[in-house]
Amino acid sequence: MKLVKYAVALFSANIMSGCSPSDMGYKIAEVVVEQRLGGNSVSELEDGLHVVLCGAGSPLPDPVRSGPCVLIIAGDTLVTVDAGAGSTTNLLEMQVPLGNISAQLLTHFHSDHIDSLGKLGMMRWVNAANTSPLPVIGPAGTKKVVEGFNLAYAADAQYRHDHHSDLVAPKSGAGLIAKEFPSPEPGVMVTVFNKNGLTVKAFSVDHKPVYPAVGYHFEYKGRTAVISGDTTKSKNVEMAAKNVDLLVHEALSNVLINLIQVTAKSKHMPILEKVMFDIPDYHTSPVEAAQVAAAANARHLMYYHIIPALPAPGMEALFLKGTDDAYQGPITLGVDGSVITLPANSDEILEDDWL
Repeated sequence: MKLVKYAVALFSANIMSGCSPSDMGYKIAEVVVEQRLGGNSVSELEDGLHVVLCGAGSPLPDPVRSGPCVLIIAGDTLVTVDAGAGSTTNLLEMQVPLGNISAQLLTHFHSDHIDSLGKLGMMRWVNAANTSPLPVIGPAGTKKVVEGFNLAYAADAQYRHDHHSDLVAPKSGAGLIAKEFPSPEPGVMVTVFNKNGLTVKAFSVDHKPVYPAVGYHFEYKGRTAVISGDTTKSKNVEMAAKNVDLLVHEALSNVLINLIQVTAKSKHMPILEKVMFDIPDYHTSPVEAAQVAAAANARHLMYYHIIPALPAPGMEALFLKGTDDAYQGPITLGVDGSVITLPANSDEILEDDWL
């Protein structure tokens, strides 16, 4: 995205120089292709635990937040958590080598958390000619989700193999493979992934009537992060996030959702009114998430799965109202491309933006 903006500026600066728009377009395309092809944002990172929001939003439309997705980078190991709509495209835009993803973790099976699962599996396959499917790790029910995506993408996989051959699309690497784990008991975390020094543990959260639903704890070279998944204010999240460097927590603004509900009622939109009435009871408010972060002694709090969109001036301040009273640490209101870096064996917490 930043490169495209640069190219547009280049075009604007040179359009009056006598170069035709089509000639300038070709020159810009040369710059973009040269810079983009072979780019790898991960290879440039220092060793550590990096948390990247490939999707910071919810099912509600948001100009700067796609469906929920978090990329975890630990040294050379990449895993993703959930795969909301638009997240795979964001990963490509951020020049993440999708072929290197070791596993996909799922928190639960709401559609906004799995929308892009099939696309991610396909892109991971053909971007590196992977010879084995993408492991999808999640609680009970993951196998059914994976079977459904594999069935839906079966024809696509055959087409790509027939067209591109094993050089690009070896048949053994197509699709997804499920790895289920039992939902952990309250107060317990269970290891579900361990590779190259990265340990991932799952813990149960409360997203009723959605069950099972889990969050994840990550540890790598002395650095720690927790992703809440969708949940109400939870003692289990507080337990998992005890003394972590970073807590990535979902948040829903009751004030804004209530405003949408009241307005929907006034406009005789009963379905939207009902949805807005229902959803606060299985999510966490920004202040409640801040209280969890404070109780857990988390060093940094980042909001994701943000509901609703915050497109107008003042809405971000309204969303965050009261959070600084509940939690005295630094807070990041996540957008697509937000990055928190936790350098290995260090106390540093660094912020960046990849989009």
